[in-house]
Amino acid sequence: MSLLCNTGDWFTLGQKNSYRKIDLYSMDWPATINLEQMTVHAASYGGPVALVKDFKQFLKLSGSGSAKPVIRIFNCAGKLISSINWDNGNLVCMGWSDAEEFLCVQDDGFVVIYDMFGNFQHKFSMGKDVTEVIDAKIFASSSGTGVAVITASHKIYIVNSIKDPKSRPLSELLSLPTGLTSWELVSQERTTCCLLSRDTEIILARHGESAPLTHVITMKSDFSSIILMAVSFNHRHLALYTNTGVIWMGSADLKTKYCEYATGRTERPQQIAWCCDEDPTPDNQAVVVSYASMVLVVGTTGDSNIYTYDSPMVLIQEMDGVRILTNGYHELIQRVPRCTSNIFGIGISEPASFLFEAHRKFQERSHQSDEYLCLIRDRLASAVAECVQAAGQEFDTHTQKSLIRAAYFGKGFLSGYNPEEYIEMCRVLRVLNALRDRNVGMPLTLRQFNFLQPLVILDRLIFRKHYGLAIQVAKHLKLPESRILEHWAFHKIVHDKNEEEVARKISEKFLSHQTRTERISFANVAKKAQQVGKTKLAITLLELEPRKSLQVPLLLKLGANEKALMAATQSGDTDLIYMVILEMKSTTALAKFQMTIRRFPLAQNLYKKYCQANSLSTLKDIYSQEDDFQSQAELGLREALEINNVEVSIPDISGNYKKANKTLETEACDETKKLMKHQKTLDEKYQKRLYGLPLHATIRQLLLLGDIKYAERLKSEFRVPDRRFWWLRIQILSQQFQWDELEKFAKSKKSPIGYEPFVEVCLAQGKIDEAKKYLPRCGEENKFKWYLRAGCHVEAATIAYEQKDIDSLLKIYDCCSNDPALLAKVENLIGQLSSKK
Repeated sequence: MSLLCNTGDWFTLGQKNSYRKIDLYSMDWPATINLEQMTVHAASYGGPVALVKDFKQFLKLSGSGSAKPVIRIFNCAGKLISSINWDNGNLVCMGWSDAEEFLCVQDDGFVVIYDMFGNFQHKFSMGKDVTEVIDAKIFASSSGTGVAVITASHKIYIVNSIKDPKSRPLSELLSLPTGLTSWELVSQERTTCCLLSRDTEIILARHGESAPLTHVITMKSDFSSIILMAVSFNHRHLALYTNTGVIWMGSADLKTKYCEYATGRTERPQQIAWCCDEDPTPDNQAVVVSYASMVLVVGTTGDSNIYTYDSPMVLIQEMDGVRILTNGYHELIQRVPRCTSNIFGIGISEPASFLFEAHRKFQERSHQSDEYLCLIRDRLASAVAECVQAAGQEFDTHTQKSLIRAAYFGKGFLSGYNPEEYIEMCRVLRVLNALRDRNVGMPLTLRQFNFLQPLVILDRLIFRKHYGLAIQVAKHLKLPESRILEHWAFHKIVHDKNEEEVARKISEKFLSHQTRTERISFANVAKKAQQVGKTKLAITLLELEPRKSLQVPLLLKLGANEKALMAATQSGDTDLIYMVILEMKSTTALAKFQMTIRRFPLAQNLYKKYCQANSLSTLKDIYSQEDDFQSQAELGLREALEINNVEVSIPDISGNYKKANKTLETEACDETKKLMKHQKTLDEKYQKRLYGLPLHATIRQLLLLGDIKYAERLKSEFRVPDRRFWWLRIQILSQQFQWDELEKFAKSKKSPIGYEPFVEVCLAQGKIDEAKKYLPRCGEENKFKWYLRAGCHVEAATIAYEQKDIDSLLKIYDCCSNDPALLAKVENLIGQLSSKK
């Protein structure tokens, strides 16, 4: 089917190889710009364009004038972004990195790097031995962006990545003749190869190889030299231009030749660039050659097409085409995507073409719409998909809408159609159209957009300070907005003078964009304010940071120690509090530190805990300043116990307890002092170490020594309860097997603890006969238990009968299975009790 729509600028290079030229912008150059007098250095992927007057056309100015060049940077629509007044060494080469940094190579071997706004970033040297650079190349490598230079002494130095500029000389491999006519860099599989042309030869030099390889280029027609080389964007293809006007096209490794093409022209071309396609096969590639007033497009099949221009032009090689920049226009030459040719191609009978025509007829209210749909009923899904893909390949918004509407029309006839691809393409198209707006000037193709990925696109918008557009793109593509807002805040901090207004705007914007899943860090913005010397603004922003772990360290760095301490105590994080305390302790005067920390009870308590483990003297000073007598007493007691010097310290400890109105503790100290006095006397009397023992242990030792009178004296003096004293006497007498004395003691007066303990100690020593002396005197409620433990089963049975306790009789019955007489008696007693019930 033939649809003569949108194909006016199409041309073919061989069978099924259609190419097209697309108008991107009419240029808004300033009136003083004339590309004929300029050298142009454009970044790929719709990046900025740098213009500077051609060095060879410089005229030495007399008087006070300066011959130093001015580098001007524009977007792709010709809108000025910035200017650089060059005041460094002589420029040899300029270009752009993959991060849109502007690289300037000087003849002294230094590479100076600017951002697109003309701000100096940094510079590096190609090597200490690199001087008198006569030519340089900026190339894409597997590591990023590389730089190669040739010196006047015909030595080559290569840096594969400007992020890690390690220069590698190739001079030990090469002995370059003066007949060098052109050179290029090819980067493949993490290695960089230098191609140099000499007469009819191409020299391939790689770092690490023992010797360079030489290839002799043979052609059908004679030639004497190769005057120009061009490597494709993907570094797979190579084009050579000879002095006789013949173009040789082949693989970058020189192993495969695609074709030769005789241009029939004798003048030297200005540029050569590859117009590559997503399909890697050589038949789908082409070379674009620019002359003074025309552009020649040559396919690898040998077919060609010519465009004439009335102004100078510059070729900009892209991954999927070649941009042409002139004084008046910005254009793109690319191979027509297959999905587009399947719709708009001449003589095409593809499903997508029928669907597009069906939709057009439907808009005209023609019955033919149904006829076209019937032709593709089984292939409608693929037709819809192809229309969606074709819409993404178009720059003209009217064509985009026509294709999207055709796809929408077609999917209405599909059951179970998944609209994800359709919806995603609509989103991407809106983003691409916004990027292509002349005020932004980023004419990306769909393939370039997909290669860069949305996050990189956002980064480039942020760097260009298109913050509003970046936010809208992020929302549209459902991407995080936090980084965009942070960069916007950075810009505000650096360029706005009113700090209060800046803080207000940032806080309002950040708080309005906070979500549960995405938090924007005030700490990062505050750090930027601190870096530019706006300390007050940084502190104001930090106070809005909800994450104390980010807030506190930066507050300390800013010297806002008190605010840091407040934030740390509010968080309750002991690690943060200790961080602030130790920092303040080392940087603040002691008096101020102590006065500050006293206002924060949690921090004060943690500091006391720290001092308790590391500096008791400091802790003592704190207690003294606070008149905390109880803590002073406790600390003094702890120190006295650690150094075993309680007797000397006890007066001070008692005094502090008294000042703290702690009556019980004061009395305890006084009694301790008296006890120690007694213990010293006893030590001298018995030559036995009693000093330092507790009162209970001291009385126990006296009872063991047999000094009953002194033990009773201590009991009386220190008001030891009778129950405790009796227990001690009973235990000591049983341990010493003084059973007579134990009996006398039991009869001396009524026991305050009863007589069960007497039975217990006797049984513990295995003296059942002694225990039986005290069993009758046990309490009625405990008699059965103790008789049973003593093995007096008959008496126990009698007691259980008297207490009418059948359960206890049953317990005895279980224990006496070997005594038939006792069993009979117990059964009789149980029977009697049961009958009474």
